[in-house]
Order: sequence, then C-alpha cells, then structure tokens
Amino acid sequence: MSNKAFEEYNIKVTEDIKNRYKNIIIDLGEDISRDGLQKTPERAAKAMQFLTQGYHQDPVKILKSAMFKESYNEMVLVKDIELYSLCEHHMLPFFGKAHIAYIPNGYIVGLSKLPRIVDVFARRLQVQERLTEQILDCINDTLKPQGVAVVIEAAHMCMMMRGVQKQNSITTTSGFRGQFEKSETRNEFLKLIGK
Repeated sequence: MSNKAFEEYNIKVTEDIKNRYKNIIIDLGEDISRDGLQKTPERAAKAMQFLTQGYHQDPVKILKSAMFKESYNEMVLVKDIELYSLCEHHMLPFFGKAHIAYIPNGYIVGLSKLPRIVDVFARRLQVQERLTEQILDCINDTLKPQGVAVVIEAAHMCMMMRGVQKQNSITTTSGFRGQFEKSETRNEFLKLIGK
C-alpha cells in the first residue's frame, strides 16, 4: 500500500480514534473548542493511522515482488535508510537510520524494497530490538541469502523528552545471520557503514 493510497482512511475507525483524542485533550485540561484544537482530534486520528499502517502491509509480498535470479554473490549494502517509528511503551517517536546488507544466494532484490521493508516494520508500535530482528528475519526467510546483517541507530523521544531526559543518547541494535556471523564478513560490513 503506497502512502498516497493510505490517505483514504476507514471512516468508522477514524471517527472512533478522533473521539478518543477529543476526550484525551479535554482530560488534559484544554478547551477543545479553541480555534487551534477544533480539528486536532481528526488530524491526530489520521496521523496515528498513517504511523501504524505497517500492520496492513505484507513485507514478504513486497520482497517477492522484486526478486530476480542473479549469480552475483558478493555483499549488497544499503545504508543510512531513514526510519521513523513509535515506541510501544510511551507511543512517542524514535527515529534514526538502518543499515542492511545481504549476500545473495541465487536471488537479488530490487534495492528500493529494503527501505520499504524497514518502513513496514517501523510503522507499527515497536521496540528497536524487535524492529531489528523483524527486518533481519524477513529478509533472511524470504531471500534465503548466504547471510544478512542489520544495524539500527536511533534516538528515542521517550528518553529525550521525559524520563532520564538525555538528549544526545543514541541506541544501536544489530543482528547477523549466516555469513555475517563470521567476524571477517561482519567486520567488513561494520567498516562499510562506518562503525
């Protein structure tokens, strides 16, 4: 489902979420009839549906739509893939970059599909650790490559705006399968992404 296609929201779901946001705003002590807030519940309802659209997308189907037989068997790396997600603990954003590499085993995938897989899993209520593992496992199970590597570096608003309030902290998670479990291949990948 493209972003444009997702602009058509389920009317009942939007209305339900809108009413919940309206009540939250009132419970927080705000005047819902104030000019700046009158349309906020509907905008927030649509934003939340957009930010969680990954629940309605099939990452395996996306990968399979652009798999091609190819004899190339060296590392393929897409780095600095922007990602935006919502922490499932506080529903606050976390954002950063994903770096993905795989070593083909008879099949390659269209390069744009790797960032799309990141988006599918990121546009759900998430924790960074699970996000890393879901991307890794989806690529590994679908392409069946010789190896897959995923590193995610992200800043978490739940740590920056509340709680410990550490504005400069970055969380890094990683996962490796197949050939990337060998230190030589893993080190080549980490060097290429500047780690």
